[in-house]
Amino acid sequence: MHIDKTNGSTFINSYQKQMNVPPVDKAKPIQQEDQVQISNRAKEMFEKKTEASTDRQEKIDALKAQIQSGEYQVNSQKVADKVFQFWFDK
Repeated sequence: MHIDKTNGSTFINSYQKQMNVPPVDKAKPIQQEDQVQISNRAKEMFEKKTEASTDRQEKIDALKAQIQSGEYQVNSQKVADKVFQFWFDK
């Protein structure tokens, strides 16, 4: 019994025709040199950040000195309050 009487050779021929198509030459895109532009606002923000980081670094150095000398005291009540606020007072 024949349900579909298509000739298998026509499918093969159409596939072979696809394979015989000459390849297309792809032109390489011209690579441009990368450029970066930083706005004046971004420059101002960066300068402010470096100024703030020096103040922060001074605080860090002072805390390190206190820890090394044994003078630094942890206020456990403040730590507990901050942990509680973080987890429960959103």
